[in-house]
Amino acid sequence: MTDRLFGTDGVRGLANVHPMTAEMALQVGRAAGHLFKNGDRQHTFLIGKDTRRSCYMLENALTAGLCSMGARVLLTGPLPTPGVSYIMRSLRCDGAVMISASHNGYADNGIKIFGADGYKIPDSLEDRIAACIASGEMDAVRPTGEKIGTAKRIDDAVGRYIEFAKASFPKGMRLDGLRIVVDCAHGAAYKVGPNTLAELGAEVIAIGNQPNGLNINDNIGSVHPEEMRATVIREKADVGIAFDGDGDRITMADEKGRPLDGNAILAILGLDLLERGALPGNTLVATIMANGGLERTLASAGGTVLRANVGDRHVVEAMRGSGYTLGGEPSGHIVLLEYNTTGDAMIAALQALATMIRKDQPLSALASAYQEMPECHKRVPLDNGARVAEDLLAALAAEAEAGIAGKGRVVLRRSGTERIIRVMVQHEELRRAEQIAQELAGRVAAAAHGA
Repeated sequence: MTDRLFGTDGVRGLANVHPMTAEMALQVGRAAGHLFKNGDRQHTFLIGKDTRRSCYMLENALTAGLCSMGARVLLTGPLPTPGVSYIMRSLRCDGAVMISASHNGYADNGIKIFGADGYKIPDSLEDRIAACIASGEMDAVRPTGEKIGTAKRIDDAVGRYIEFAKASFPKGMRLDGLRIVVDCAHGAAYKVGPNTLAELGAEVIAIGNQPNGLNINDNIGSVHPEEMRATVIREKADVGIAFDGDGDRITMADEKGRPLDGNAILAILGLDLLERGALPGNTLVATIMANGGLERTLASAGGTVLRANVGDRHVVEAMRGSGYTLGGEPSGHIVLLEYNTTGDAMIAALQALATMIRKDQPLSALASAYQEMPECHKRVPLDNGARVAEDLLAALAAEAEAGIAGKGRVVLRRSGTERIIRVMVQHEELRRAEQIAQELAGRVAAAAHGA
């Protein structure tokens, strides 16, 4: 397990316990304010958050840290992560911070940092921030008097983002006649989701739109879509949409309540773009965890899948490096670089709905083109300081994959957010996938405990 302050998607942990304390947030704010300073002018930071109670604590600490380094701070209040990325670019900010633990429960929280270009900062800059905190180099920089920064709230942040999201929907197209269930996970999209869809003409049935600081992702949202799916069936809706706590992940359901994960949504969008000649390089970017069925689906239409490391930040890096515009993860991070710089669940939902309307087909028909390869997942805990060498994980995965002779895929990876090793096996036969996954989990556990 890495000892980096920053993990797969920023700093994350139990709120009010290291590293997710007010003291650390203050230091992160000070370090970012120090490192992001651009010449002699006052630099500007945007801070957004989800609906967790602990966001108040962290928001104030980050604001204090940034102001102590002379920054001007703009506060959006609850706003999806992609909204923060958009508004910071619109306001020409030098950086932005999103306070959220994404799909985790309310007791956790996290800090994600964006650069002036609206993209999540790379590992190198995260490590520079961590080093700055450890060394205390910013302690020598203490603005005084009029050079201390200021803070103010942006009252129309939600409305700005709604208008931005609506602008991604094809001109002249509306959602009239569509009955849509939208599950907001009691999170940052609790206003954005229902209002965006309603303003485009949909009949909206909203659930998970009553946040109280403690109910975010509580058996609801993209990680727990069961209520959304049941509501689709009960209300005879045309489609269901579920966001996660910070509005950058999406899960959908067709009119029969059947779930569609990130793989299925990528397949629908990718096939549509291929058909219209609008997918650069006929390629989309997915992660090493993406289902093999996605590759087969794209290949059947003349497309390809480029794989990147886990995390939408890595997906985006691969997309930018090759000029691709569509990418994502099985978890539902869907990135459409034509519209935004990070995973954007609202825009992904709108593009899927536009595909339904354009093709005049229900979501079930669109989803039928994607045939998922059976897969099995195992988690191997790393207790009491146990470690497993990366080269051993690679060797075990390579050995297992060689043994299935092109009939599936094997991934062994260290989690970026938990002290576990993740085991994923995909195989044309589910029983065989389960057998291989169980065997690998046992071998990894034995290695972790020196057996």
